[in-house]
Amino acid sequence: MGQLAKIWFDGWQDAHARIVPAELTRLRTLPSFEERLLAALTGVRVAGILGAPVGFYFLKGAELYQLYVSSVARGSGVAAALMADAEARLGMSGVHTAWLACAIGNDRAARFYEKSGWLRTGTVTDDVEVPGGTFALEVWRYEKSHR
Repeated sequence: MGQLAKIWFDGWQDAHARIVPAELTRLRTLPSFEERLLAALTGVRVAGILGAPVGFYFLKGAELYQLYVSSVARGSGVAAALMADAEARLGMSGVHTAWLACAIGNDRAARFYEKSGWLRTGTVTDDVEVPGGTFALEVWRYEKSHR
């Protein structure tokens, strides 16, 4: 679990630390990612060999809740493979319209989602999980039909 939390922490810091409010960045510690990952562990899908993960994702209902790839695996096709697996699982679970939230300004992720066929449907307020509660964050909402 520690390696996955590190991938998540490093990826989040790389993509979000400069574009979200500083108060949210202060709450995004490695232990906070470890706690959130532990709570979701049964639904986490991992890419990589045993003992050397390079990426993961997990779902929350119709939402592709998290998808992260280690910096060394970016551009290798791992993200596309994880996305394809997530979309297949969403479809098999009966989801007609999947969605995900993308931090406003996370252009690398936005390009990947759009290349993967996801459509930006607008800007919404997402109550993101933080230790002890939630934090209201304006995000881009993406959707993809799985009918």
